[in-house]
Amino acid sequence: MATKLKGKTALVTGAAQGIGAAIARAFVAEGAFVYVTDLNDELGHAVAAELGDRARYLHLDVRDESQWQRVTGQILGERGRLDVLVNNAGITGFEQGVVAQDPEHARLEDWQAVHRTNLDGVFLGCKHGIRAMRPAGAGSIINISSRSGLVGIPGAAAYASSKAAVRNHSKTVALYCAEQGLAIRCNSIHPAAILTPMWEPMLGDGPDRAARMAALVRDTPLRRFGRSEEVAAVALLLASDEAAYMTGSELNLDGGLLAGSAVTPAVIE
Repeated sequence: MATKLKGKTALVTGAAQGIGAAIARAFVAEGAFVYVTDLNDELGHAVAAELGDRARYLHLDVRDESQWQRVTGQILGERGRLDVLVNNAGITGFEQGVVAQDPEHARLEDWQAVHRTNLDGVFLGCKHGIRAMRPAGAGSIINISSRSGLVGIPGAAAYASSKAAVRNHSKTVALYCAEQGLAIRCNSIHPAAILTPMWEPMLGDGPDRAARMAALVRDTPLRRFGRSEEVAAVALLLASDEAAYMTGSELNLDGGLLAGSAVTPAVIE
């Protein structure tokens, strides 16, 4: 039986689908009790039901501090501790359709909306995660950033800015916890081109889907999309005691995209 997280209690935000759901599944498979949280109650309940008696769904709007207080208070009341927090909830800003997100034309309200979820949500998660973990003096906070937090994205300025801030804040949290004498670690994961529901509008379901997929990963050295399960595997490492000496680190999961430049695999004739 897999037991890397045996006895641990975890909270995963944005866990109703995609990367968050994959992380919840991986954690439960390794022995954790997982609180699946999201705004989408229908999908969130479905994920928790799928995971059985090792999971529970709670509604959580990461932008609302009072909801963080309610959820962490409930977790401590029911489980007595919080060992792992994954701040995964995030938006691109294109959920309601195509809007200007470049530095010149983006509306302030659209810029702020992305930051409220992607950055304020992570700030609040870290704040209340630290407070929930402080009694035990230990824990793991995992923040899901993005490749877009490491490079500029002209057409998604708010998203890139918010994810860059998540990267930096993760290091600040790591240093703060160490300064406090707490064994609470904080690290960030930077995925790129992971095949999640957010890509579906661009891929479609027509006969040209495969061609569209190939075009979108043309500049990725490994020439494919990543899978949510591959991000979950990295989160599992960071959540486990195997990574007890890792804090303030950032792990890229991008098929080699940031290694330097795109390459074409050699063909031997």
